Amino acid sequence: MAARGDNLTIDPERLWDSLMEMAKIGPGVRGGNNRQTLTDADAEARRLLQRWCEAEGMTMGVDQMGTMFFRREGTDPGALPVCVGSHLDTQPTGGKYDGVLGVLGAVEMVRTLNRMGVKTRRPIEVINWTNEEGARFAPAMLASGVFAGVIDQAAAYATTDAEGKTFGEELARIGWQGDEPVGARRMHAFFELHIEQGPILEAEGVDIGVVTHGQGLRWIECTVTGKESHTGTTPMPLRRNAGRGLAQITELVHEIAMKRQPNAVGAIGHVEVHPNSRNIIPGKAVFTIDFRSHLLDVLLAMVAEFDERAPALCDALGVCFESRIVGQFDPPAFDEGCVAAVRGAAEKLGYSHRDIVSGAGHDACWVNKIYPTAMVMCPCKDGLSHNEDEEITPEWAAKGANVLMHAVLEAAEVVG
Repeated sequence: MAARGDNLTIDPERLWDSLMEMAKIGPGVRGGNNRQTLTDADAEARRLLQRWCEAEGMTMGVDQMGTMFFRREGTDPGALPVCVGSHLDTQPTGGKYDGVLGVLGAVEMVRTLNRMGVKTRRPIEVINWTNEEGARFAPAMLASGVFAGVIDQAAAYATTDAEGKTFGEELARIGWQGDEPVGARRMHAFFELHIEQGPILEAEGVDIGVVTHGQGLRWIECTVTGKESHTGTTPMPLRRNAGRGLAQITELVHEIAMKRQPNAVGAIGHVEVHPNSRNIIPGKAVFTIDFRSHLLDVLLAMVAEFDERAPALCDALGVCFESRIVGQFDPPAFDEGCVAAVRGAAEKLGYSHRDIVSGAGHDACWVNKIYPTAMVMCPCKDGLSHNEDEEITPEWAAKGANVLMHAVLEAAEVVG
């Protein structure tokens, strides 16, 4: 049994130390991280990951989107690899674990296999996907989207941040634009470990979330245009207040999602109001709506209702309305065989587990379109994520990494 790796567990302290060491790069203002994609901090984090992986004997490849691949050879060099990973980039006020746990949990898995002398027939590859968060360059999951063939690489390169800098220019600037054609690497399967980013597992006292589906999403960028004028001198009936359009659309989005409970969510996150002065009626509001559901018909119905009602609402206010889709993917159903491997790993290790739908988008959602894929989730405190107060426990991290390792070992075929 031991020779087959059935009783293997990772080193919890070593994994936790790695998480804390990575968190020193791009620190936030109150304990989290601001390590946005293609910044100098991102480049530094990549170099640390490279050192750790190469110290374990893995070889590195980097594709033209900057995605990093670290290969641990198998006994059959011609076999397709089992891939595992996530992302190192964070939100501007992000936590220390979102994405990072999936990358460093994979590194810890390789460390454990190396120290225990476990060999697999298939190679294992650890991946750090570029720009999963989409905080600096929209849309999210940009590199994995190009990898899966659903986002055009030239369009991705031309994407700009708030300062007008392009993705392509910044990728070259930090020195992580690789030579490998995007998508050239083939996979036998892909596994991703992630914190839940929701409250279900902690509230129910469950160790592991076996992710069966992901939520589809539509990001709708809206522009409401009115007329800037003095707040003190413009008569109320003559105002063309873009802020009113924003306010009423905020309520509309909430109403549309609430109609479709429990299978839908919707909110406005990003907001810009112009000219953003105390005594000027807003002349323009630019904001992004995030609709999500794991049911495609529900997702499409929300978008259709919004498209019908928002323009009429703004017309009644005397303001103009425009919108465009800036991010989208349909709800994925993860591969049944890979999901079974995750569930079986949790059962073998004696961990409590439950099926769960991922409320957030992940690189695994795009990879799932072209290769068999599954996700492992561990709890996070109060379900809080995309926040510097994001927190998990060393025990949760270790159990998630152990399930990840055993699911990967089943797919990679232990030979000794």
